[in-house]
Amino acid sequence: MPMNISQIVEQTLTQLLTNFWYIPVLMVLLAIIKTNWWKGIWGEFQVNMMLKRLPKTEYHCLKNITLPTADGTTQIDHIVVSQFGIFVIETKNIKGWIFGNANQAMWTQQIYRHRNQFQNPLRQNYKHTQTLAQLLELPNDVIFSVIVFIGDSTFKTTMPDNVTYASACLSYIRAQTEQVLTLEQVAQITTQSQISV
Repeated sequence: MPMNISQIVEQTLTQLLTNFWYIPVLMVLLAIIKTNWWKGIWGEFQVNMMLKRLPKTEYHCLKNITLPTADGTTQIDHIVVSQFGIFVIETKNIKGWIFGNANQAMWTQQIYRHRNQFQNPLRQNYKHTQTLAQLLELPNDVIFSVIVFIGDSTFKTTMPDNVTYASACLSYIRAQTEQVLTLEQVAQITTQSQISV
């Protein structure tokens, strides 16, 4: 008995879904990968893997730390605690040309002719460092702000030493060689409930 049109369509759709089930899943994954949320997670993951190269006997890495502030909370991507200081790391997964300086409120990202402004990450991280200094009751000069750009970006203006590409962050951290904290302070800081992971 010959099949009618609806049976042919149903059979064809069943075969397509059976043979190509992964296409809708792939489309959803591609949509997620293009979001700023995913780019942030991916950038933080890359920095986390990079920080694992620091000797664990000297450097203690904490990630995704939420601290209380007067107006709510603030989230810090990574904190590295050592006798050489506390390094507060803000990750930016951005591509294109980057224009900005330490004193500007907004920096500019340019991809071909398209320009987009974003908050100066040094200012963003300033709030993090000040909050941490206050909570830990430590002087500001033992806390270092570090900005790490992940992705295909190029600085088109001169950046401060603490604004780096990927693994240059490790060089910046290792360049701090003066001991400003005792081993006891390092242990206390890494175990305090306010900054525990």
